[in-house]
Amino acid sequence: MEQLYKLRVPEDLAHLVRTLHPHLWKKVKMALQAILADPDSGKALKDELAGLRSFRVSRFRITYKVSPRRYVEIVAIGPRARIYEETYRKMKREELL
Repeated sequence: MEQLYKLRVPEDLAHLVRTLHPHLWKKVKMALQAILADPDSGKALKDELAGLRSFRVSRFRITYKVSPRRYVEIVAIGPRARIYEETYRKMKREELL
């Protein structure tokens, strides 16, 4: 089955994923495949993070945005305790560029 969406992962996040514990790496990989199969499967975020989605992987979250050009761009991956703050900082940094 052909995937309708393509994945974009910034190099720093790709490095983070490659260095995860193998058990967690496998879960993240399966989560990314699920996101590509159905980009609306993640929870829609609100307020300052409107337009982004969050997908749960154990205690981790993957935040991402879906582009109209059929790309799923990963914004951040990390523990739930700080992922939303990190995502907000990254989005603010991108706005300034």
